[in-house]
Amino acid sequence: MKSGNKEPNRLINERSPYLLQHAHNPVDWYPWGKEAFQKAREEDKPVFLSIGYSTCHWCHVMERECFDNPEVAELMNDVCVCIKVDREERPDLDGNFMAVSQVMNNSGGWPLNVFLTPDGSPFFAGTYMPRESMGKIPGMMDIFPRIKWLWSTQREQILQSAESLVESLKKGSSLEPGDMPDRVVIDSCFKELEKNFDEEWGGFFSAPKFPMPGILLFLLQYWQNYSDVRSLEMVEKTLTKMSLGGIYDHLGGGFHRYSTDEKWLLPHFEKMLYDQALLMVIYTRAFAVTGDPLFKRTLEDIASYVISHMTSPEGSFYSAEDADSEGVEGKFYTWKKGEVISALGEDGDFFLEIYNVEKGGNFDEGNFGKKTGSNILFREKRFAEIASQKNIPEEDICHLIDRNRADLLKVRDGRVRPFKDDQILTDWNGLMIAAFAYAGRTLGNIDYIHRAEKALDFFLKKMRTPEGKLFHRYRDGEAAVEAFLDDYVFMVWGINEIFKATRKEELLLQSLKFMDTMTVLFWDKEKGGLYATCEGSEDLFFRRKEAYDGAILSANSVAMDNFIELAKLTGKNEFTEMAKVIARAFGQQVRFLPSSHSYLLASVMKMEHI
Repeated sequence: MKSGNKEPNRLINERSPYLLQHAHNPVDWYPWGKEAFQKAREEDKPVFLSIGYSTCHWCHVMERECFDNPEVAELMNDVCVCIKVDREERPDLDGNFMAVSQVMNNSGGWPLNVFLTPDGSPFFAGTYMPRESMGKIPGMMDIFPRIKWLWSTQREQILQSAESLVESLKKGSSLEPGDMPDRVVIDSCFKELEKNFDEEWGGFFSAPKFPMPGILLFLLQYWQNYSDVRSLEMVEKTLTKMSLGGIYDHLGGGFHRYSTDEKWLLPHFEKMLYDQALLMVIYTRAFAVTGDPLFKRTLEDIASYVISHMTSPEGSFYSAEDADSEGVEGKFYTWKKGEVISALGEDGDFFLEIYNVEKGGNFDEGNFGKKTGSNILFREKRFAEIASQKNIPEEDICHLIDRNRADLLKVRDGRVRPFKDDQILTDWNGLMIAAFAYAGRTLGNIDYIHRAEKALDFFLKKMRTPEGKLFHRYRDGEAAVEAFLDDYVFMVWGINEIFKATRKEELLLQSLKFMDTMTVLFWDKEKGGLYATCEGSEDLFFRRKEAYDGAILSANSVAMDNFIELAKLTGKNEFTEMAKVIARAFGQQVRFLPSSHSYLLASVMKMEHI
């Protein structure tokens, strides 16, 4: 995305794709650092912090409406010192300020916009902000004059509010340990999920619907431990509906980030590496349990997409692909009816029926009821059901659809492809390494295992300090940003999966070294569990320690799982004890909100088999 302003701001010297997207805004952006806060102190101004990522649709919308607008930029520059942060490059900052938004608004998301005092304490947070106010959503042209007035007339109240907020966040990260979660808590989690399960479309809770890997892995573990058929039914229904729905890319493979509706039809179209990795793990495990060919085909299509479009020449994996193409969300992925007929000829009618392509389109732009004439490809039925209804061999239908997919992909490949975020992130790569190694071992696919090994080799050679610590981000030949808890935890998961597939002893030794480093850097010696950042980290007003699952599994839960795996692989009981300490460290929170800690409870269940 390029601005009409030809004079670059300070972001032009950064490596982050997201920051570079804003390098020609008329906003006087600073990257996060001492210079910006020094200026805020000297000029006695609050700080406006805006966090996003390069493939985020609403981040692009806010840039077009606000940050690229000279009038808005002039107001921002007058009232505040403005800082841009890439949440992928600095997940530590994003995590802390997302916690602020959750406390203040009981919600979060991107773009994440926070006002800070010159010493870095937050006092107001929000997500997307339009240029002008829209109903109950305040606009930038109203917010900034209001902040200027408050800063000049209500300074003491702002400072007191910021101090109180920071203290509340610190207190929330230092809760006393509780009891080890037991079968009562595990069953409570299951019952809560069953209550909130969508019987018709699969998935949990109301729209928007996210894949929620922690929940699905919990249910698979619950079925394994207790032979509960209902838990497996919920997984099968959810994975089936996701594979048939519009959240899935039926031509190129892979999943979009989430569905805005309960039917998994209308997605936000960005594709994130972590989603591909975790869903590949889940579909692999579900296939191993059920033998369902739909699950095998889905996981193989995810792998094919990652190999074709998300793999660097060195074998590591890129971060994401954008939701937008040519400034329009979903343009790359949607189809007019005439385009499909033109590409497929006499096969077109059958494909139109199977994938629900309509003349008027089924794509509701922005979910506001405005039809675009374009279609999102989705299926309502499995190929086996279609074959039975039409009395056609299923194999013939699969061959025809594969031919149709290839023809449509040729057309789609001629379109302007969405922007690719080519940052290489240690944590997300660890997840993808784990996915390829696990799928390779499960399916007997040697190529998948080799890809996991090649990616790991990149990190061992190019993403470590002389002391052996990990870096978080690699781009344009530069390894930078000291690694966070997620980086160590997810990379160890990947290494463990390769070891189980290859039994190469040096991998187990490397896993143990990284776990030792992780424990030294992040372990809470007083209350157990692991902090997200190392002690003494600059720029942070509190150290987060959390175990709830979001779109990505909690690092503490995966660390617990890693300890359990290492106990099995080495026979050392001390690792089991470390896992139990993590579980007890979050015992209070887990008992209060069991379904928000589903993967930690899955790890608790695994200990029953040690």
